[in-house]
Amino acid sequence: MVAMCTKLVHYLHLSRRCGQYSMNQVHSRNMERPQYERSSSQDSLDELSMADYWSEVENIQTTQENCQEEQEEVAVKVPDEGEVEAEWLRNAGLSGLVSGDTQESIAILSTLTRTQAEAVQRRVETFTMTMKKKNKQHFPDVRDIFSPQVSSTHEASAVAARGDEREDTDEKREGQLDNLTIKDESIQHTDINLEISYSEQAANMKDKSNNENPIRDDDSSLPNYRLPKEKTGTTKAGDLAPQDMKKVRSLALIEITAMYDTLGVDFKHHKAMKIKIRETGLFGVPLSVLLEQDQKKVPGTKVPLILHKLIAHIEEEGLNTEGILRVPGLASRIKSLRVELEAKFYEKNFNWENVRQHDAASILKLFIRELPHPLVTLEYLDAFLAVQNLAHRKHKLQALNLLVLLLPDQNRDTLKSLLEFLQRLIDNKESNKMTLNNISVIMAPNLFMFKGYCSQTQLAMAAGTSNIMRYLIKYQELLWTIPKFIMNQVRQQNIENHKKLSKEKAVMKLLKKMTHDKDRHERNQTDRSLHDPVTLQGVIRVQAPSLSKVSMAIQLTEDLKAGDILARFQQCLNQNRITESTNKEEVCLYEIGGNIGERCLDDDTYMKDLYQLNPNAEWVIKPRCQ
Repeated sequence: MVAMCTKLVHYLHLSRRCGQYSMNQVHSRNMERPQYERSSSQDSLDELSMADYWSEVENIQTTQENCQEEQEEVAVKVPDEGEVEAEWLRNAGLSGLVSGDTQESIAILSTLTRTQAEAVQRRVETFTMTMKKKNKQHFPDVRDIFSPQVSSTHEASAVAARGDEREDTDEKREGQLDNLTIKDESIQHTDINLEISYSEQAANMKDKSNNENPIRDDDSSLPNYRLPKEKTGTTKAGDLAPQDMKKVRSLALIEITAMYDTLGVDFKHHKAMKIKIRETGLFGVPLSVLLEQDQKKVPGTKVPLILHKLIAHIEEEGLNTEGILRVPGLASRIKSLRVELEAKFYEKNFNWENVRQHDAASILKLFIRELPHPLVTLEYLDAFLAVQNLAHRKHKLQALNLLVLLLPDQNRDTLKSLLEFLQRLIDNKESNKMTLNNISVIMAPNLFMFKGYCSQTQLAMAAGTSNIMRYLIKYQELLWTIPKFIMNQVRQQNIENHKKLSKEKAVMKLLKKMTHDKDRHERNQTDRSLHDPVTLQGVIRVQAPSLSKVSMAIQLTEDLKAGDILARFQQCLNQNRITESTNKEEVCLYEIGGNIGERCLDDDTYMKDLYQLNPNAEWVIKPRCQ
């Protein structure tokens, strides 16, 4: 323990580099546009493609100047270090370290990797020192926070990271892609390691590549990253119950901080000062408020109705419209349509036939940038922008994966809907002439130019944010995946929480057992196949109480998948002539209890492997929306 504490204190004195970009008080319209080298790649960001970026910026400024309502810039407050670290600890699920109750945070701390623990320690020490300077109450010494159990977790993770030779091989394979054109992408694949902490991988890669030159995204086409097949099932954001998703967000915050610390990238956590915002209407309304009023019209709505309608209208005729998103609608007409939409949209008497495809695309972009807070949130806007400063593609991809998981549900769902729409436009690039590059440079200022805030950053942001946009669109399937190492940490936290509850109830359970009949064991053996989720012969009982009260006994085999169980369930319903709406697309097999709260399984989940991971779970088929 002494050795562990000595090592931890050593890391606390490591220096952190300053932010990677500065703020310039110059209007972007009057700035000299940077020069970009041309590349032979069909999907590179050169000067010609970046011209669309500046045209879009000018269109945005024209729209703002023609808007009747005065645009009120958001005053961004940068709290002092103590406030920043206290807020970080709360968001990381470690509020006990702020209040002084370290026991409350033991479950999370016991699952952290070495790099994650170091990131927490840096914040705890900064917070403690700041509080001491302010003569606040006593806070625990940072050396008392981490237990021997955490130490063993750190060492195991470090060993795994050092032994991960596949990462080095993958990076070499990435280097081989540098001179490929976009038409070669379909046959080039690079695996992503989701089993080991990204920050541990970054630390391992950093040691091996100190003398390597960074890979420039605009010099080559983007490779195809491939998700490895996980036998216990791939988990997407939205597949977990809220209590487990909350743990995912906390761990993602710790992990992205540890990763940025490892790579020497700093970002500040901002908070917007309170400003007057609209509480009704369509444009300039917070997402949470907009969805609340939308759900009164359409229960269960996860994406703003206006955004959904705009996308649907464009897709009716506009997927093949040349220059869609790039060619702006007439400013005066956009202004008029905005006013009319505000007045008539919810009354359902707005005439969509009068809305041209380019007008609809312009209104969609207007909606995104008029949100009072960025779609990627003000809190993590700097973290998104810092992605452009990471040298390696894989690091950028991993960072964006964590940042997407950090977003509130309504922001993540809206961003997902937008990105899926943009991909459908790209799928029709032969007719609409809108490639990944075209759409990325046009959408970047709409997503990242947050009123007066982002427009003041240096010119390098133009290419940087366009590249971030490219990653968000191209790799969106991966970005919504919860890495296996985070899922393992969630399961371990649940186990630790169960242990804590078990200790508190140990005496009561013992007394209860003593009052049972002597033949309890025999009765349980007789009734086991009816009441237990699993029998001695490796059979699980799958239930669907909300649909048809059907219960099925399923024999576990090596190749049995979740999709197979759903198929058997559907076959059973057909044989019994049950007419309920239970199509495969409408229901999901859930893993409930044990070391997880509730998890929707993908069809390719191998049930025997998952049972071995969580033998105490129950298996329930029910509609995914429940």
